[in-house]
This record gives sequence, structure tokens and C-alpha cells, in this order.
Amino acid sequence: MAATPRKNKTGRRILAAGAGLATVGALFAAMPSSAGAAGDGFAAEAASGSGYGNGKGWGRMVDVQLLSFNDLHGNLEPPTGSSGRLTRLKEDGTTETVNDVGGVEYLATHLRQARQGNRYSVTAAAGDMIGASPLVSGLFHDEPTIEALNKLELDVSSVGNHEFDEGARELARIQNGGCHPTEGCFEEGKTFKGADFPYLAANVTDEKSGKPLLDPYFVWERDGVKIGFIGVTLEGTANIVSAEGIKGLKFGDEVETINKYAKVLERKGVKSIVALLHEGGMPASGAYNYDCDSPGPGNGISGPIVDIAKNVSPQVDALVTGHTHQAYACTVPDPAGKPRTVTSAASFGRLYTDTTLTYDRRTKDIVRTAVASANHVVTRDVKPAGDMSTLIKRWKDLAAPIAGRPVGHISADIENPLDATVYEKPLGNLIADAQLEGMAPADKGGAQLALMNPGGVRAPLTHKQSGAEGDGVVTYGEAYTVQPFTNMMTAVDLTGAQLVTTLQQQVSGLNLAAPKILQVSKNFTYTLDMTKTGADRIVVDSVRLNGEAIDPAKTYRVAMNEFLSGGGDGFAVLKEHKNKLVGASDLDMFTAYLGAHSSATAPLAPPATGRITVVK
Repeated sequence: MAATPRKNKTGRRILAAGAGLATVGALFAAMPSSAGAAGDGFAAEAASGSGYGNGKGWGRMVDVQLLSFNDLHGNLEPPTGSSGRLTRLKEDGTTETVNDVGGVEYLATHLRQARQGNRYSVTAAAGDMIGASPLVSGLFHDEPTIEALNKLELDVSSVGNHEFDEGARELARIQNGGCHPTEGCFEEGKTFKGADFPYLAANVTDEKSGKPLLDPYFVWERDGVKIGFIGVTLEGTANIVSAEGIKGLKFGDEVETINKYAKVLERKGVKSIVALLHEGGMPASGAYNYDCDSPGPGNGISGPIVDIAKNVSPQVDALVTGHTHQAYACTVPDPAGKPRTVTSAASFGRLYTDTTLTYDRRTKDIVRTAVASANHVVTRDVKPAGDMSTLIKRWKDLAAPIAGRPVGHISADIENPLDATVYEKPLGNLIADAQLEGMAPADKGGAQLALMNPGGVRAPLTHKQSGAEGDGVVTYGEAYTVQPFTNMMTAVDLTGAQLVTTLQQQVSGLNLAAPKILQVSKNFTYTLDMTKTGADRIVVDSVRLNGEAIDPAKTYRVAMNEFLSGGGDGFAVLKEHKNKLVGASDLDMFTAYLGAHSSATAPLAPPATGRITVVK
């Protein structure tokens, strides 16, 4: 079903808070409110027969379809390798792999099919639509992804941490449009129009004025049915993005912010409320169809979202979440003990969530007991959406001179498993080795070991060709998809004691609930004991460099990207480094390593694991 251009469907969204960027003062460019025109009413659609005949929407109770997804990360083309797979739980309790899922051409088809027959349908997202994107989007500062989301008829999205990868000013451009400030317009005669949908950032405020960076909430309305959306990112966003781009901004508590704006919406007469929250949880199983309400409501999920859901005001009827790249549709009781749905659709457009919200016209509220939600696989056995195929081809043609250049050869897939319990990953090992080699020469930093943050590895390297380059050939575009941030590499001084503290901070402090296990170069080994808790999970006596125990008093030269050396991902001790030397970018080092260690006749094999011994 072909999509109708958003700007001809003004009835789909009619009201947004007027907070906008204009309230932040001189720090950012002015941003208009995202308010639209009034609803298109009954008469015109009654004449056309649209939405009638299904018996929905004309009595006291109205079924509103909420379609949602999260963490797309600019994956317009079908993701490859482990990024294009899911795990399914079978009836006998075993699991199976679902291959070949995702891709915006197929996501569009699935969403458009799902909307058919639903008079009241709204599409929302929970952040990280852009950032850490493959080259076909990332090379153009994610303008292609915003164009695709406009065509998808996305109604509203919260911001996520990756919306801040290029800073708040660039996020303003993404919302409002305009050509890139340094690279200009990418297509002759065309100016980027920005997002048709509002990005919500209720808990991102100017430190001086206290005003939200973007609109804090948005109200969707059709035929008098009103649903309010409050959008927030995780409070810890400042710990996982570059500090330079968010100067002057404060990231507030998720619960306090949502509860504040729930009251604002209620005062405005909006009693049906959905929170779009870029923070998530970890279900007990990685299967997308796992029942996280077994044996009781919400018993099968852990992580930050659980405490958040238990404390968000009962005024909020559902939480659409993200960030952890997990799949779940759980019921976590609200503070009043009432059941409330909490969902997440994994990542990369591999799933979408279909939630039915039963709206009571008399009370103007959602009947919680009638809420039903499930995740659906974005299979590739449907006809791809033609408008998306055209969009992708247009941008791929622009990127082709850069993207198709061969940079190396591999003998098999080099995986980056998405399973959070797989702590050591072959591709992470490869990248750490590349960074050590690039920073080891005395004139390049004299590094003795390398540490790589797991979130900086965005995709696997797949042996099967992605275009016409041939199997086993790694193109620049594929390498870019693996390392899209272009972080500069650093070599720094750390004591042995600080190195051990770094390892302990993987599983304690800000990373206690969701460990962030660093990928390490092949000469650095230790034992991770997951039967213990917190910092005790690091077996200190096992930490070795080149087979020798780490000396707490000795100084070591350590290679890492600038994000880590700045204390990112909760590694506060890394900010205590000394004698920093800045080298080339992580992507340049990665491609140089591939070129130096592989050829068509001698392709690079996946590196062995075993650097981290895990006790479970």
C-alpha cells in the first residue's frame, strides 16, 4: 500500500508543546513548535468510506493501534550477519534462529500492511533512529534515514543518546532542516527538509534556563480521540556521548520528568498517555517471543526499566522503550499495582511492536485491562516498498565512489554477537588488535595494550558479498558500518591499579545493572567470575599482560579511543590518565590493519576468543 505524503495528512498530528529550541536562548538556533493543523474530521472520510466497515471507532470504546520501534540506527539496507537475525522460542522450549530480517524497505511494507483496516493508527519510536549508522546514511549525516522515516509516516519519536552523537546543534538541524553547516547540501538543487515528526526531549534541558531543548510532549488526535506522548532519553546520556556536543545541557531523571509532564497533559484534558523512553531492560531470554510475564507480571525482565516502570505515574498507560536492543512485551505493575505494558522492538528495524490501546470516549482514558501488545518480525518475504528502494538507491549511488573501495579480505564471518551475555566477541578482539598495532610504535604512542568499548562495534563483518565486490572482500562501506563514529585514537598512561579499577568498573557503579565488557587486545587476559557481584566479578590475581601479572604500582601505556579516555560508558577512572597522545581515527586504524594483514590469496581469519575467561 503506497504511503500518502505526511504533509497532506495534517490530521495525523495536531498539537505539540511550544517549548522548542527557541527557549534555549542563544545557545542554539530557533526551533518552531511542531504543531500541525486541525483534524480532518468525519465528513471527508465518511464520503470516501475510509476506515469504515470494521466496526471500530463509533461507539464508546475505540481501538487505537500503536505501532512502535526503536534503535533503528540508520539501518536502511537489510542488516547482515548477526545484525540481521533474531532468536525465536519454540513451543518445546528450544530456540531457533530466524535469518534475514530487517531493512527499511521491508519495515515500510510491514507497517503499511499492519495499518490497513485500522482507522486509528499512530506510529511512534523510542530513540536512536540515527547515529552509529551504516555508511549509506552516516556519510550524509543521517539525512537519508530522516527522509525514510518521513516516508514511513512516523508520527513522533523520543530522542536517544545517539541523536546527540554530532551534538545538539546538529540535532536541531535534523529536526528543522537545512544543509549541513560544513559539508553543505549533498544533492544539487535540494535542501534537506528535516523531520516531519517531532523529536521529544522532555528531560534534556538548558542548564541555565531549565527549558527543554526540544518539545517535551506531543498530542496525537483523531476524531476527538487524544493520546499524549512524553519523550525522554536515559538520564545517563551524558556519560555515553561526547561531552563537547552537549555543553550547557542537563539530562534529568526519567521518572520525575515523565510524571511532571503527565500532570501537564492531564491539566490540558489529555488522560491517555504513552511514554517514549530511551532506556530499557534485559529479558531472561534473548528470544523475541519470550514470555517475560512468566511466572508473574514482569518477572522475566531486569535492568533499569523495571524500577522506572514501577515508579512512573499511573497516569501513564504504556511505556515504549529502547536502548538495550532487546525484544520484550512485558507487563510491569505501576505504583498503584495496575498492569501496564512495557515494550521494546530489539534494534535495526528487525521487529516492530503492535499494541492495541482501547480508548474510552467517556473517560478519555485507556482501559488498561484491554491493552494487548506483541512484537512482529520484519521478514523479507514481502514485497519491498518501492519508494524506499528508490530512496536507498539514490543515496547509495552518491556514496558508491567511497563505499565500494576494497580495504581487506576475510575468510569467514567475523561476528559481533548482539547477545549481551556474550562478553568477548571476535570482531571486538580484531578491533582491539588493530588499535594496539596502530598505537604501539614509539612515535605513535608506545601502547602496550588496547581497550575497546563494546558499544563502538556496530555490526559484524560478513563473508558474503554485499554488492558486486565478491565474497570475502571487505569494502570501506562495510568497515565504516563496523566503526561509524570516527573516534580519534589515544595512547595514555595508566597505573596497574587504575587498569584493574577499569576492569572492575565494567561490572560495578554505572555498569552494575548492565555490564559493559571492554574488548581487549590479544596480549591482555583476565578472568570474569559472573557467579559473584559487582567489582568482585574481576579476579584481580588473573589480570595479566603478556603472561605477566599486572603490577599495581607500574605505569602502562594503553590505547583507546577518545570516548573512553574521556571516561565514557561509566569508566570514570580512565579520565585520570596522564600523557595523552592523539593518533589517527579508529576507522583509519581498522582499515589499515585489514589491508596489512589480508589479501585475496591470504584472507584474514576470525580471531580466536579466550582472552576473557568467564565463570558462570
